[in-house]
Amino acid sequence: MTQAHVVFATITGNNEDIADIVTEGLEDLGITVQETEISQTDAAELQDADIVVICPYTYDEGNLPEEGLDFFDDLADLDLSGKTFGVAGSGDVFYQEFYNVAVDKFADALKNTGAKQGAPNVKINLDPDEADIETLDQFSQTLVDSAQQQN
Repeated sequence: MTQAHVVFATITGNNEDIADIVTEGLEDLGITVQETEISQTDAAELQDADIVVICPYTYDEGNLPEEGLDFFDDLADLDLSGKTFGVAGSGDVFYQEFYNVAVDKFADALKNTGAKQGAPNVKINLDPDEADIETLDQFSQTLVDSAQQQN
């Protein structure tokens, strides 16, 4: 059975909502999902999953979540070859050029582990609305399709 691990970092609750939507979408597709908060997650746990999803926020002017810095750094030591990943996060367009840059930074870090990007990055302004939920459901479907093609 396909296993997924969804990791989120949140201050306002928006990224936990995104993680919950993705988790539910994956479960509806028959995937077994573990969902954890980033500061409570050992990056090595990702090696047990077929699908890895990170839901980070971008702090201030392009900073990664402080509680996720160790996790981010630990990704550099992992070999996630054969895994499929996706990154979806909430941000605030008020920050203009820094809008949701943590999504891109985590995607790059996951690519460097040898994992295959299974769906395009998703960037959501503030809390997810109905259209965003549809986008996240499609994101989940694309990840599952990609993971199944890889196996």
